[in-house]
Amino acid sequence: MTEFHYATDAEGIATITWDVPGKSMNVMSFTGLEELEACFDKAMADDAVKGIIITSGKEGSFAGGMDLNLLAVMKEQAGDNPAKGLFDGIMQMHALLRKIERAGMDPKTNKGGKPVACVLPGTAAGIGLELPLACHRTFAADNPKARIGLPEILVGIFPGAGGTTRFVRKMGAMAASPFLLQGKMVDPKKAKGAGIIDEVSEDPMADARAWVLSEPKIVKPWDEKGYKMPGGDPYHPAGFMTFVGASAMVNGNTWGVYPAAKAMLSAIYEGAQVPFDTALKIEARWFTNVLMNPSSSAMIRSLFLNKEALEKGANRPDVPDQRVKKVGVLGAGMMGAGIALVSARAGMDVVLIDQNQEAADRGKAYSESFMDKGIARKKATPEKKEALLAKINATTDLEALKDVDLIIEAVFEDPGVKAEMTKKVEAIIPEDAIFASNTSTLPITGLAKASVRPEQFIGIHFFSPVEKMALVEIIKGKETGPRAVAKALDYVRQIRKTPIVVNDDRFFYANRCIIPYINEGVMMAGEGVTRPLIDHAAQLLGFPVGPIQLVDETSLDLGAKIAKATMEAMGDAYPKSIADDVTFWMVDEGRLGRKAKAGFFDYDEKGKRLGYWEGFNDKFPLADDQPEVTEVQHRLIFAQVLEAVRALEAGVLEDIREGDVGAILGWGFMPWSGGPFSWLDIVGTPWAAAKCDELTEKFGDRFACPPLLREMADKGQSFYGRFGPEASAA
Repeated sequence: MTEFHYATDAEGIATITWDVPGKSMNVMSFTGLEELEACFDKAMADDAVKGIIITSGKEGSFAGGMDLNLLAVMKEQAGDNPAKGLFDGIMQMHALLRKIERAGMDPKTNKGGKPVACVLPGTAAGIGLELPLACHRTFAADNPKARIGLPEILVGIFPGAGGTTRFVRKMGAMAASPFLLQGKMVDPKKAKGAGIIDEVSEDPMADARAWVLSEPKIVKPWDEKGYKMPGGDPYHPAGFMTFVGASAMVNGNTWGVYPAAKAMLSAIYEGAQVPFDTALKIEARWFTNVLMNPSSSAMIRSLFLNKEALEKGANRPDVPDQRVKKVGVLGAGMMGAGIALVSARAGMDVVLIDQNQEAADRGKAYSESFMDKGIARKKATPEKKEALLAKINATTDLEALKDVDLIIEAVFEDPGVKAEMTKKVEAIIPEDAIFASNTSTLPITGLAKASVRPEQFIGIHFFSPVEKMALVEIIKGKETGPRAVAKALDYVRQIRKTPIVVNDDRFFYANRCIIPYINEGVMMAGEGVTRPLIDHAAQLLGFPVGPIQLVDETSLDLGAKIAKATMEAMGDAYPKSIADDVTFWMVDEGRLGRKAKAGFFDYDEKGKRLGYWEGFNDKFPLADDQPEVTEVQHRLIFAQVLEAVRALEAGVLEDIREGDVGAILGWGFMPWSGGPFSWLDIVGTPWAAAKCDELTEKFGDRFACPPLLREMADKGQSFYGRFGPEASAA
């Protein structure tokens, strides 16, 4: 299968077209690299060829990046010396892009050579931008939907095919930092304004051809004598301040737990002080360093490979297409309003139901406000707003649901209220419609008892705020059928979120792990551990917020309600702790969290945090001896990780990929680790089991090692080795 196609014309232009068969967007492979080099060499060897254009055969895109499986292959093929295999493979890519960049110019005089233009029909990411950066001029189509940038940092690596070095030499460290350190992607016009590409054109191929034939100057600035880096070199006064600021920014944003950001900054700093070709070698060394870190492999696997597999339906039942045309949303509160918004944005017709018209209209107004904000930021237009609002029918009339194919119930978290709505609505909706409950804690099997079609009843648990959170948890009840699962998965794909499918159990998967995290933090606060130590220990692990801040955000009365409901359900088996004493006391004191402008923190009138509430330690005094940071961290990690293992043991989780992706996207579990199962593989099951025993002896049975983890530790097994897709296939 050919990935790069070669053609010449009468004017002496060679066009190299990238078009990977069977893919909607190009990705770079070993074959692609070999074919690209062969096409380029052919053009350079042909005296009739005056210049070269590299473009894409895909409508609306140039390339989505590198096939990240190649990195694993390079490691494996190197045998006992994987670092050397990676470094050599990366340097081969550098050599190819450098060959394109030099294009036959005399190494001493920079004379001669053939101009190389790159034409981007649309999106160019990763290697899809690093290749254009090595060309002499880049022309992009005026395609506002296209996104251009280097997002590698978001999956635990950094641009390692020359993108880091070229970006900094082209733009300067300060201007490059949002794109390199934040993975910022922009449209073509903004990319031109930032200096990433050269032209935005209505007809980029015609403009590229004209440029190639104009006998342009093609030497890159960094290959000319006297080149000076924009913004100053590291030893220049201005440049020095840039790098000091960048170092502070990286550590402030990452809390020191993301190796790729530090490594990239090192590559930039060191590379800026040496000639260009040496800088490429430094970039390759730091890139190899990151790839050899287990964190990068775990992040790539969870945030790229596993996430993509789940979004493409890795665990979808084999039933016909179930895409949703019309959805009914019961309840126009915050969750229902958000569900209506994301459904309408995906092109579905929405019936938004509430008890009174005022409440229904308020729910629809949420979408109006969202679009107004988009218009203000120039990310939407009045026409798009009008079209979206026309999709939402806010009403009290249940008869409006008579032709929906999916119901999402988002009413009050009360089994009786939900049962009543289920019976009313099922009497109206089509017999083949799927009924979904957006509940965060109530078992789906119990809710399905109110349904006359339990095989068509399922849970779809959204996270708040719906429009921002990437994860959706789909819960199968004991009688849920495959068509309901497929319907839920197809719906989640339509709204462009990532699904995980779990079996029914109290708290499902996400809340099963989040609640112990919060409880462990609250428990430590009740024991007299300082609250800043608890929250900062969590942030030093990579959690977006610590458990004390998180419980204030989610509200303490919600935690109290969940605790009381769980006590009632579990009876004598409920594990009482000081966390309940703290939570119930705080609620009695009226300190419910941010929403009440009083919780573990004090707040101003606008709800801005002012600092930890000093009155808390009057009731729960600080301990004289504070624990080590690592002890706090181990308690917070194991509180969650052990629940993930127990969920796998109990069959709540059927696929550890869903456990890892769900943890990162659902509640921000240490993204650098790849998720709870990836983390256990990094530290090793024998170490984890031994740490369980230590924690159990000191803090109680909640840290008892699950039988599955004990068995795997005794056998020296890893979770992906035993439960990963390759193991399952074998």
